[in-house]
Amino acid sequence: MTEHSNDLPGSHSAHGTAGTNEPARRDFIYYATASTGAVALGAATWPLINSMNPSADVQSLSQIDIDLADVEVGQRITVKWQGRPVFIWRRPPEAIAEARATPLDDLVDPVDYVYENPNNAQDMPALDQNRTADAAGEWLVVIGICTHLGCVPQGQDGATVGNWGGWFCTCHGSHYDLSGRVRKGPAPRNLDIPPYTLSEELLLRIG
Repeated sequence: MTEHSNDLPGSHSAHGTAGTNEPARRDFIYYATASTGAVALGAATWPLINSMNPSADVQSLSQIDIDLADVEVGQRITVKWQGRPVFIWRRPPEAIAEARATPLDDLVDPVDYVYENPNNAQDMPALDQNRTADAAGEWLVVIGICTHLGCVPQGQDGATVGNWGGWFCTCHGSHYDLSGRVRKGPAPRNLDIPPYTLSEELLLRIG
């Protein structure tokens, strides 16, 4: 379980559980790569990408399971949940330390409301320990859609990470830090976090 602070400031498998008859080939999980194709994808807006997505009945899967046991430290992967990209990052110790040392006063959006992070029972300060899937802070899971105009930020390649090491939206210049918090640009909010659970066996259930 993740330890929270509530002092407000001033090939991996993915299995949909909405329908047990969905064959494995209709599972939707993909991995980010450092290819130029991934860079081009990051610059595109999600509505455009969404037009190429599978049909609505497939996207309606309310839950997916992802086995993270083989994800290496430092690796970033992307899965699709309800037609949206979800960024999963197994962060190295130095990224965790930097993210947790960031004071709230440095943040554009210092509060994560329940609708932005439904894993919290109440509105919480946007401290790193309130945004990670585990108490140690190794696992970060965020929805990969810029909160400005719905673009897909770059950064899953591990290279185009912006000025704060997380993600960068090339469309309008929003920078997100190592915890997915907006630090610069027109984006008004931190990257949203999907509802999830993470087991001791590193089985992540989103939804």
